[in-house]
Amino acid sequence: MLYSALLIGIVSIVITDKLTQAFKLSSIWGMIGQICASLVIIMVGKLEVSHIYLGNHFELGYLTIPFTLLFLVGFTNVMNIEKAHNPSILLLPFVSLVCFSMAAFVIGHPFVLTTGICASLTIMFIMLYGYFSGKAFVGRTLTTSIGFIIAVLSISLIETSIVTIYIPLFTLALPFTLYYFIKDKFTNIQSITVSTLTAILFSVLMFVVPFNIMWYLVVGLTIILVIMQSSRKYRFI
Repeated sequence: MLYSALLIGIVSIVITDKLTQAFKLSSIWGMIGQICASLVIIMVGKLEVSHIYLGNHFELGYLTIPFTLLFLVGFTNVMNIEKAHNPSILLLPFVSLVCFSMAAFVIGHPFVLTTGICASLTIMFIMLYGYFSGKAFVGRTLTTSIGFIIAVLSISLIETSIVTIYIPLFTLALPFTLYYFIKDKFTNIQSITVSTLTAILFSVLMFVVPFNIMWYLVVGLTIILVIMQSSRKYRFI
């Protein structure tokens, strides 16, 4: 059922984005599409965060659906691209999806493993096609769809361990924020290369740094990213 819910959610996001662009509607309609897609994941896919484990279990109770919805919509917009972009920018979510797949293999989570591998292969195909065709067709609809997939995979793993929130934060949100920070100082390829290497570095750290230390990194980065939302330039929520 979760696979079907994910597919319905992606279709909902694509249709909403295309209609918004075609009729030049307010971006609020795109957000509504994302909320609807997230509700499908929660209601149909039965995927939600009902508790958080921080040494002890903290039940979210009535905050379960709002928290899950906020998380899904927030990470769906982590790659907030408004216009066509070089396909090489997809290296960032590619690294993140590979990290998800590796973590799912270690933990033993078939949904995340299967979806992560399929999404990684799809992104690789798009990058190769874009490279050989010379077309810069990577835009908001594609990146929003990828962000939605990553958000769903994040929620799926967080049910196992809250520390896995490290993956979307350190291997996508941070590198993407870095990309926006340095893109005016370097060429586009150089900026993407630096950001991708940063994502790879943090991906490796996840499998060598003890989880108790990892948690402090997650909390610290979360605070930094929340503060950065005050600037539109670095905003992803």
